[in-house]
Amino acid sequence: MGVLARYGHLMAGVRDSTPPITLGEGGTPLIRSRRLESRLGVGELYFKLEGMNPTGSFKDRGMVVAVAKALEDECGAIICASTGNTSASASAFGALCGMESIVVVPRGNIAAGKLAQASMYGARVVAISGSFDDALDIVRSLTEMNQVRVVNSINPDRLEGQKTAAFEIIDDLGDAPDDLFIPVGNAGNITAYWKGFTEYRELGNATRLPRMMGYQAAGAAPFVIGHPVEDPQTVATAIRIGRPASWDSAIAARDESGGLIDSVTDEQILDAYSLLAEMEGIFGEPASAASVAGLAKYALDHPETQDRRVVCIITGNGLKDPDRATAQGLNVDESPADSAAVRKILGWQ
Repeated sequence: MGVLARYGHLMAGVRDSTPPITLGEGGTPLIRSRRLESRLGVGELYFKLEGMNPTGSFKDRGMVVAVAKALEDECGAIICASTGNTSASASAFGALCGMESIVVVPRGNIAAGKLAQASMYGARVVAISGSFDDALDIVRSLTEMNQVRVVNSINPDRLEGQKTAAFEIIDDLGDAPDDLFIPVGNAGNITAYWKGFTEYRELGNATRLPRMMGYQAAGAAPFVIGHPVEDPQTVATAIRIGRPASWDSAIAARDESGGLIDSVTDEQILDAYSLLAEMEGIFGEPASAASVAGLAKYALDHPETQDRRVVCIITGNGLKDPDRATAQGLNVDESPADSAAVRKILGWQ
């Protein structure tokens, strides 16, 4: 159905003249935990599987709105800075609409799967010898000089689309959860979710608001240390951002909800990454696991989570970053093409 068709009437700036484009984004599953819920000591634990979007990440929710508005305004091209997921999403929707897509990425700091997507969708990819923050500075300057629409989360149309995930959670649960655990990089997503929860409650669709519990990687945690990080480092490339564009709005979401923004180490992220796959059958990219790692860290010192309903946002599909998965070590036994040999390996004597 797509988020414009389902929720366009609740989006600022969307009009009858806005093209109703879609790749089938939105409507992602909200899955209750079968095993981690009890292991972590949570009353009810759910995972919002945003990797089920068309290009494999939550970015599609906002990108469809940003590109639709660019198309409505007769822009011939779109541009973004990206650690990977934004470039994949922008390129896909640009291809759908016959628009030129330009993406600027930090060379060597973008997962192979994401770079392959942007290339296959026909984008013009420029890899710079700098960080994501440098890339965004370049995109801002290019946008000022050319007739091209920036589709990073500094574009308010992006947040209008991304807020629909909060609508869906309330629609599925019948009310808002007690807590929402979410990875934080450029901070547009925590901003959008808070916007969605508050607006849906104002419409009478929820009786409460959740605490917004954001988690950054320890090596890229500007909110936690209180100032930008000039050289952010983490295995979770999607949140390797040192100067978040949505700083003030993320702080507002944290404070207004009574939540927090904390950090987790790469080791904690990778532990959660493995646990999600092995115990829940959910293969998310490393940045996605920051939400679960954050919950595991928080629950250790807060036993009240056993009485709370919690949602963790799994922001992207694990196949986005295949190198990270293989680096974890592949559990493969080799055998001759012989059933007796296979039985021996399996211990079926």
